[in-house]
Amino acid sequence: MAKIEDYISSGILELYVYGALSETESREVTKMLKEYPEVEKEVEEIEDALQKLATGLAPYNPEALLASLKSKLKPHPAVKVITPQSSYRTKWVTYIGWAASIVLLIGMFFLFQQNSALRQSLSEAETKNSIIEQQIADIREDAENAKQILATLRDHNISRIPLKGQNAAPDAYATVYWNDNDNTTYIDALGLPEPPRGMVYQVWSLTMQPLTPTSIGLLDGFDEEETKIFTLPNANKSEAFGITLEPEGGSKSPTMEQLYVLGTVAAP
Repeated sequence: MAKIEDYISSGILELYVYGALSETESREVTKMLKEYPEVEKEVEEIEDALQKLATGLAPYNPEALLASLKSKLKPHPAVKVITPQSSYRTKWVTYIGWAASIVLLIGMFFLFQQNSALRQSLSEAETKNSIIEQQIADIREDAENAKQILATLRDHNISRIPLKGQNAAPDAYATVYWNDNDNTTYIDALGLPEPPRGMVYQVWSLTMQPLTPTSIGLLDGFDEEETKIFTLPNANKSEAFGITLEPEGGSKSPTMEQLYVLGTVAAP
């Protein structure tokens, strides 16, 4: 029984499955398969392992694979060498060739892993670059918008109407920039506090005799607008402007108890 175990551990069965034996040696192994069930079982296990390795289904464990290979390549004292010296050398060359093939396979696996990691790194870098490019584009757009707003507010046709805080919010303030040539108003609402949830600021154009308020729009998205500058149409003959805090959606008439700021248009 010890001789059979030595025969199995000699590495010849792996070479048989790999197709690396001579015709004479293959016939000898085939004969052993018929005589010894344990040899046949070992060959079946080797074939199954190689099949899994070839299809990429076997667990990847290069350390165990190399250790097994080294143990197979070590000569066993109990095995009698009955082949000529040239045949012995041929077997060892075959062993080395088989080992080199497995080492090459392992190297290719590592190369594949490294390439996969490199592709992942490149993908992440491209994503970061896209985000940075978008941020730069947004900054440039904001800067361009700021330039346009400044140019508009500095136009000599613009009337500047400061709005002062009222009883509902004494510390509040705002500024209306009104261009009555194109019926546009720009509301600088930086001095208004954040409106409570469910509430919105509503801007009113006022005539004084008699007192008539006309809504010109809502300051929607107040918390999202960083500049706090809003553009609203105004075709009215405005004599004053006021801003009240109203329920979301606005009101038909101003809630005077929630009048935050008020200012009159200076006489020409």
